[in-house]
Amino acid sequence: MRRADRLFQLVQLIRGRRLTTAAFLAQRLEVSERTVYRDIADLQHQGVPIEGEAGVGYRLGAGFELPPLMFTQDEAAALVAAARLAQSWVDPALARDIETGLGKILSVLPPAARVSAEALALYAPGLGLDDTLRARLQTLREATQSHNKLRLHYRDVSGDASERTVRPLGCFYWGKVWTLSTWCELRDDFRGFRLDRMDAIDVLPDRFRDEPGKTLADLLRQVNAETAHGKVVPQKPDGQPSWSSSNSGSGSATS
Repeated sequence: MRRADRLFQLVQLIRGRRLTTAAFLAQRLEVSERTVYRDIADLQHQGVPIEGEAGVGYRLGAGFELPPLMFTQDEAAALVAAARLAQSWVDPALARDIETGLGKILSVLPPAARVSAEALALYAPGLGLDDTLRARLQTLREATQSHNKLRLHYRDVSGDASERTVRPLGCFYWGKVWTLSTWCELRDDFRGFRLDRMDAIDVLPDRFRDEPGKTLADLLRQVNAETAHGKVVPQKPDGQPSWSSSNSGSGSATS
């Protein structure tokens, strides 16, 4: 990669994240961390408002914008592939937005790039989710975005029914099933629920605020720490793990 291209890509990577470490940049750009430090110093000297320091991380100062970018043919093809795959496994509203957004991207591509992207021989037939699960996924996704609490009517792997009031944190797709990761108010801990085991979902008017120890970031840090140390996810008092379970049939979170 030419140095000019590398500097441009470096700014793009920093712009796309809240805080970016030199180690991450070095890995993505396939250079040493020393090269990253030198490149960032050069960009700062040229007036690019990169904030931060070595050993902590970097971010781009407010108000800095790069000119609009044109996708390469490979990038355009990758977007088409991702959109086609995603449309079969997301809810109807999100699928429509994907189609609309992709159309806007393709409309501004040069003719050759557009033809090449649209001719990509990679498809995902719409057999991923039935209509009930699609509607359920949309309800959960919207409640997660709006921070509305949910009341779940749920059946575990044994068929035992329970009712939980939860804070929805994120929806996860595991290749076979979707799950909802939550903060469960009954267990006072993280819990996951498979969408195909939910009998009913009530979106409550109560909204929640992010609290330390109860957020998706906290859950992901916990999982990453356990994975890094080679630990098995511990069993909770009710016998269910917070993230994964052999009962799920897919490595997904269950409760």
